[in-house]
Amino acid sequence: MSNSMWGGRFSEGPAAIMEEINASIGFDQKLYRQDIAGSKAHAAMLARQGIIAADDAEKIAAGLDAILREIEAGTFKFSRALEDIHLNIESRLKELIGDAAGRLHTARSRNDQVATDFKLWVRDTIDAVDAALRNLQSALADKAFEHAGQVMPGFTHLQSAQPVTFGHHMLAYVEMIGRDRGRFQDARKRLNENPLGAAALAGTSFPIDRFQTAQALGFDRPTANSLDSVSDRDFVIEALAAASLCAIHLSRFAEEIVIWSSAQFRFIKLSDKFTTGSSIMPQKRNPDAAELVRAKTGRIIGAQTALQIVMKGLPLAYQKDMQEDKEQAFDAFESLELAIAATTGMVLDMEPESATLKKAAGSGFATATDLADWLVRELNMPFRDAHHVTGRIVAIASERGVDLTKVTLDEMQAVHPAITDAVYSVLTVDKSVRSRTSYGGTSPKNVRAQAKRWQRALAREAKA
Repeated sequence: MSNSMWGGRFSEGPAAIMEEINASIGFDQKLYRQDIAGSKAHAAMLARQGIIAADDAEKIAAGLDAILREIEAGTFKFSRALEDIHLNIESRLKELIGDAAGRLHTARSRNDQVATDFKLWVRDTIDAVDAALRNLQSALADKAFEHAGQVMPGFTHLQSAQPVTFGHHMLAYVEMIGRDRGRFQDARKRLNENPLGAAALAGTSFPIDRFQTAQALGFDRPTANSLDSVSDRDFVIEALAAASLCAIHLSRFAEEIVIWSSAQFRFIKLSDKFTTGSSIMPQKRNPDAAELVRAKTGRIIGAQTALQIVMKGLPLAYQKDMQEDKEQAFDAFESLELAIAATTGMVLDMEPESATLKKAAGSGFATATDLADWLVRELNMPFRDAHHVTGRIVAIASERGVDLTKVTLDEMQAVHPAITDAVYSVLTVDKSVRSRTSYGGTSPKNVRAQAKRWQRALAREAKA
């Protein structure tokens, strides 16, 4: 039996394999809220323009509201034979209100309908992701303020480099997430144009008002080219690109949590809320939440890559290939939202191991740069010469197996006779971090100020 929603062109039904490959209702039913909102806006505009009767528009709106209630109550029966969310809703609308339902599709196509629905879904999702990222920033900023003075090793090449503070490290991720939010907000701004009314590809001869539907759906304006309107999926790819970079940041943090919580580092402690045990090794506490955040990044980046490959060879305008834009996007954003929630939970849960961090901060001759800076300031030595002198002193410490603070003054003066015992005032990790007062530096005073700035800004956002 042919699909009655297609009209009279087809006399036979699709082959079973055609139904299998063609149907999207298994995943695009996620668009039901957006599809109903778009249809209500379209029907209201058609009535206002005198294209359909006001009575029919009222019946359509009431029927769509009834369908929304059915779907949310779980009583709506989705049919694979009807392919997608659009035809499922339209078919049920006809059952509820009769012939008036057939007027809803006047002056639109499934092409502009799905573009509108998906834009609305991506926009809603960006808003949800942004709120979740704001919560993550707040958790990080609070943790930064709380531990603004907790020294820890800063690394380059995963080698001990210079002492920093735990709070400073948390604020680095606040900044990263801030850029992620900016990218999502930029993507939202660009996508916020209404495709509805572009119809199949060429527009329509009916006297529609696309500005009215744009306003009703919260878009800034209608799209300006009907061909581009129905064939554009930049808005999904751009949102996925922002999601991919955000996921990379979450993955980097997750990797640090995995390292920091290991028995070899013991920089932080995670409770049982975010760790699991081993089926054979009773001593294990595995940071599975962090590991899964790290792994989900591949799914998110994969979704972006897959859609780019789908789109790269498509001529204008709409092609059925574009049905493949949704399933992976749905999965990617679900994975991202879960990863953000898990990361936020771990930030709130983690506690730095103060003694371990402080001891590690002084290892690996981490205050060598402070020694070189002291030689420049106090002895007026060119930095390159100071670097060389410091390197020779570090070599002495390394040969003796001691920290820089344990190198004797006689040993230092053997390298450069002008060095005085005042040099020891800069060789402790606490004094090192306190000296880093340049804007953006790791001094506890700076960290508290930056954390407080973020706390205030994020609190204002939450109230807005």
